Amino acid sequence: MGKLDGKVAIVTGASRGIGKGIAQLFAAEGAKVVCTARTLNEGEHFLEGSLNTTVSAIQKAGGTALAVQADVSDETECARLVAAARHAFGPVDVLVNNAALSYFIPIKDFPTRRWERAFAVNVQAPFILSQMVLPDMMAKRSGAIVNISSRGAIGPGRGPYPQPTAGGGTMYGATKAALERFTQGLAEEVYQYGISVACVSPGVGVATPGTVYHKLASSLDDPRREPMEMMTRAVLLLATEPLDKVTGRVTYSQAILREFGWITEGKGIGIDQPGSGYSQQ
Repeated sequence: MGKLDGKVAIVTGASRGIGKGIAQLFAAEGAKVVCTARTLNEGEHFLEGSLNTTVSAIQKAGGTALAVQADVSDETECARLVAAARHAFGPVDVLVNNAALSYFIPIKDFPTRRWERAFAVNVQAPFILSQMVLPDMMAKRSGAIVNISSRGAIGPGRGPYPQPTAGGGTMYGATKAALERFTQGLAEEVYQYGISVACVSPGVGVATPGTVYHKLASSLDDPRREPMEMMTRAVLLLATEPLDKVTGRVTYSQAILREFGWITEGKGIGIDQPGSGYSQQ
């Protein structure tokens, strides 16, 4: 028996990295997984990974998955994605908003169009997709939405700032801080319908093609980063534990896994150091 037997799940940003790992774990736990991203085939993006690669791996392992190429920054594309999920598998039970867009540019140099596009992917898409799947969940009076945040949501704190910084993380951190506030607000709104909404970030950071590209990890085997399974299992936990235990939680991978006894020891944010303001509430 899998934790997600008979459930239909949408995972955004599933062509590589954490999204790919979540999709594979959900399928292994019995879910019918709709994987979405912009990259359908290998070679269409400069980073390794594609929807077809993810879905092929799931199917070879005996799971059920569907690739739906979509740009979640576009409302019409989001509607097409949700419609494809329903057509293939039925009403949606779980939504994982993992897709994210990063530009590490200081604010003084930040192009407005890139700022708007990042907010469209990182903040607007979770709002649109959540709104679109809520009718399915409300009809069943159950469901789970899990948003993927980042350590970047934790600001630098008040000044003074004697050490110069290259900057570049303000935009990404702002989008993730907004996503954390959205998580708790939506969780409060839909609690009456039995729907859980939670948010999780890596406690130490995960080595992915994206973090390697942005020089946030030295390689996919960077020993300073936590294993991918810490994040994927934390998302599974938030998608499957009882409503009252997880809804409204803004947390960190190893912290929530240790709290629920899924691991015995842990480190990182939420354990060794405090998280964002929303995680403290």
